[in-house]
Amino acid sequence: MARPWSGQDSVSEYLDQNPELARWVESFRGYCETNKQWLARREFILRNMEAFPTVQPGQVSSSLDRLLSLSMVWTNHVFLSCSYPQAVMEKIKGMGEGIVVHEAPVHKTTKDLSSKGKRSSCSDGDTDLCGKKVKCGVSQKSGPLPQAPAEHQPFFNRLYKAVAWKLVSAGGFGPNLDHCEILRSCVESCKQTLTCVFVPLKDITGLPAGRAQKEGYVCEIRCQTVYMGTGYGRDETAAKAMASKEALKVFQGRKVTVKICRRRFNGRDVDDLVLLDEQPRSQGFPPALSYPFTEHDDAPDPPS
Repeated sequence: MARPWSGQDSVSEYLDQNPELARWVESFRGYCETNKQWLARREFILRNMEAFPTVQPGQVSSSLDRLLSLSMVWTNHVFLSCSYPQAVMEKIKGMGEGIVVHEAPVHKTTKDLSSKGKRSSCSDGDTDLCGKKVKCGVSQKSGPLPQAPAEHQPFFNRLYKAVAWKLVSAGGFGPNLDHCEILRSCVESCKQTLTCVFVPLKDITGLPAGRAQKEGYVCEIRCQTVYMGTGYGRDETAAKAMASKEALKVFQGRKVTVKICRRRFNGRDVDDLVLLDEQPRSQGFPPALSYPFTEHDDAPDPPS
């Protein structure tokens, strides 16, 4: 059962009484998180620790990785209106119940604007939105902004260096490495956390006939909304290990680059942020399990 906190004041008071816990949880703050985003995510982490019995301050575990991933998914949904598979959305909404976010952002779509009957003009409050992003009454494609790759590139340049040093110290990339731990530790050293989305294999449509009936899970790994890798396994741990291995393969070249690429999501082609190496791709990307961008009225719905 979650701790009976009633808001940020009681959370801060609790952490003041537990300085070691405060230092530990503070280490998970993202480099670019605002105070409002971090305080909300911090409360989410603390409230839900008891639901993950193996999570202990100062100790690394798969349960901790999952809790941190869910906390990132929750804040992405609350503050950025990101959309995820229905099962994930239901889980994070339940975990976030009782957390009050004051003045939470309201994300308007072009459908909201056109419903006011103003197809060629905007209200004063929507002038900036219409002038810079959309024309009232005209659908806008969802997806990352054109400048998004350039904005994310500096972080992944730092991550590339961190991964390179880690692999050198481990004797190079190979099948016997703990790929999950290497990726996680490098990302956290850059003051970020990974976001992992798990979907049962049986719930994914469009798979080859030989794999359609298999049991297991598919894991998609992102960082800062940028897609890094997908993996399949008999359970969530195995799927995450394979996804981490695929993500680390990208770091084997001389550099990594964030680009906008076309991927399939919920049966539609969408623009997505993808981390790439210098090697030409002989085949397309796996279908996206999540679409972490603000959606508009022509964007795909979360898979049911």
